Amino acid sequence: MSLTSFMVRAMFKRGDDKRDAGCTTPEDVRRFDDIVYGSNPRWNRLDVYRPKDAEGLLPVIVSVHGGGWVYGDKERYQYYCMSLAQQGFAVVNFTYRLAPQYKFPAPVEDTNQVFTWLLAHADSYGFDIGNIFALGDSAGAQLLAMYGCICTNPAYASKFAVHTPKGIVLRAVALNCGVYRIEKSGKKDLTTHLMADYLPDKGTQAELEQISVLNHVTDAFPPAFVMTAEGDFLAEQARPLVERLHQLGAEAEYHYYGDRDHVLGHVFHCDIRSEAANRCNREECEFFKRHLNR
Repeated sequence: MSLTSFMVRAMFKRGDDKRDAGCTTPEDVRRFDDIVYGSNPRWNRLDVYRPKDAEGLLPVIVSVHGGGWVYGDKERYQYYCMSLAQQGFAVVNFTYRLAPQYKFPAPVEDTNQVFTWLLAHADSYGFDIGNIFALGDSAGAQLLAMYGCICTNPAYASKFAVHTPKGIVLRAVALNCGVYRIEKSGKKDLTTHLMADYLPDKGTQAELEQISVLNHVTDAFPPAFVMTAEGDFLAEQARPLVERLHQLGAEAEYHYYGDRDHVLGHVFHCDIRSEAANRCNREECEFFKRHLNR
């Protein structure tokens, strides 16, 4: 493991520990924990959260966690995901295999296994498979955007060995503080360093082109709520994706939170104690509800 990945894990963990200190499971949420969804029982685990009083089928949100492809798990996202369940959704919160132990495309394969599991277990957990939504942040937004392209761009899908489950349709996605184009620039920024741990050949031009979703979106890409914030170090990535989707005729909304007097930072929306986070998450859920297949 590189020094960069080691430092990312330590730094992100400190921030997450501070953010979630004292958080508990809300009384109005029912949770199903540690369900194995794939062939790796250590990494392929997920939780399902539902409003406790809800009966019958619910629209589903799948959450793809961030962490620079080297950090993160469902435990770090449980409180955020349960706050989404409180807005009337069944929420699937999963852990995927991380670099450097597991290289690309391992997390893409795991994401596909989650959606396969979701369709197969819809009756058991009350999933309305006609209303499947997804959101991700940072590296998770990049992974989700890639998966959205795999589901809607056959030429791009042919670059992967994954086979999406029959009938899967993402009604809409929310992409939060993500990275959508990664280029060889000579700059030694955080993303560039992480590529050496994440990609099998450490970030060749061909590898970077394959994971840069800006190059692979089509007019069939799911309706997208694309969010960034004042203080997000990836802020410049959001608008070009929205502009590209608009050029193609796909539906996309650009949302920018905070200002110079209210700096929110990268993935601020995961802090459920923050009013700005609650506003963002509420607006994303409202976006999903506008795209319900009724």
